[in-house]
Amino acid sequence: MTDFTTILTHPGSAHKDEFLACCVLLATSPVTIVRREPTADDLADASIVVVDVGDSHDPALNNFDHHHLPDDQAPTCALSLVLQHLGLYEDATAFCDWLEPAEWFDCRGPNATAKWLGVERNIVNRLNSPIDGTLLRRFASTTKHQAGEPVWEIMRMVGEDLLGYLRSLRTRLTFIGQHAELWTLGSTAAAGEIPAAPTVVFLPRTDPLPEDPSAGMDRYVMEQGWGDQVVAVITPDRRGAGYGLSRHRDHPHLDFTKITSEPDVHFAHLRGFVAKTSATEPKRLLELLALSVA
Repeated sequence: MTDFTTILTHPGSAHKDEFLACCVLLATSPVTIVRREPTADDLADASIVVVDVGDSHDPALNNFDHHHLPDDQAPTCALSLVLQHLGLYEDATAFCDWLEPAEWFDCRGPNATAKWLGVERNIVNRLNSPIDGTLLRRFASTTKHQAGEPVWEIMRMVGEDLLGYLRSLRTRLTFIGQHAELWTLGSTAAAGEIPAAPTVVFLPRTDPLPEDPSAGMDRYVMEQGWGDQVVAVITPDRRGAGYGLSRHRDHPHLDFTKITSEPDVHFAHLRGFVAKTSATEPKRLLELLALSVA
C-alpha cells in the first residue's frame, strides 16, 4: 500500500465496515483519522486514504469506496476492498466467519441478511453487542481521532490483532500440513489418501512446540475437505508431555467420559468432548480413542 499520512472517512453515523477498515489501516500505519466529506483534491492525493466515501475505488490512489458498485455485484464493503488491496481477502473469507455476514449487512441491510442466513429478522438484533454499539458511537462522536486517544488506540489494537490472526493462521496451517498424520480408528497410522473410516488427525510433538498446539486444527481439517470423515484431533498438551484428545466439531462418534478411569488419562470433561492423557505412543493413543467410541 502506498505510504499515507491520513485516513479519511465519512461523517455522521458510523458503521462496522469503515470502522474495521480504519482499524486495519491503522495497523499498517498509525496516522490520524479524519471524518468528513472528501474533496476532489483528497481523492487525487494518494497520501490520504479515503474509506467508504467518495464514490471511487482506486487502490493506486488509496481510495476504497464501494457505494458506486453495481447492485448485482456480490456484497462488497469498504473492509473488503482494503483487505483485497492488502492481499488478505481470500484468507479473511476463509478464516473469518463474521466477514461475509458483515458484507451482507452493510450492502443489503438486516432484512436481506437475515433471509440470506436463513433466520428470522429478530435473530439479527439478538446478536447485537454493546461493545459494537459503544465503539461505533464513540467513533462517530468526533471528527478526528489521533494517537493516544482511547478509541484510536483500541482501533489500532483491533487492526493489529486481525492482521496478526490472518497472517499467523496461514503460517500455522502450513505448519500443520507439514507435520500432521491421518489415523484410522482401530488401525495404525495411515498414509496417503484419507480413508472412508472414522479418521483422526494427529499432530506430533515438535521442538520447538507452538505456543498453542491446537490452534488452526479445525481450519486445517475443513480446508482439506475432510470435515465428513474426521471425528477427532490429537494435539500436544502444552501443559504436559502428553496429548489432548478432542472431538472434531463435537462429533458424536466419541465420548471421552468412557476413558475417565484409564490410568494414563488425567482429565476427561464431563460432557465428553475433550480429554488429556500422559500417553505418547500412537498405539496407546489409538487404544484410548477406540475405548471412547460412543
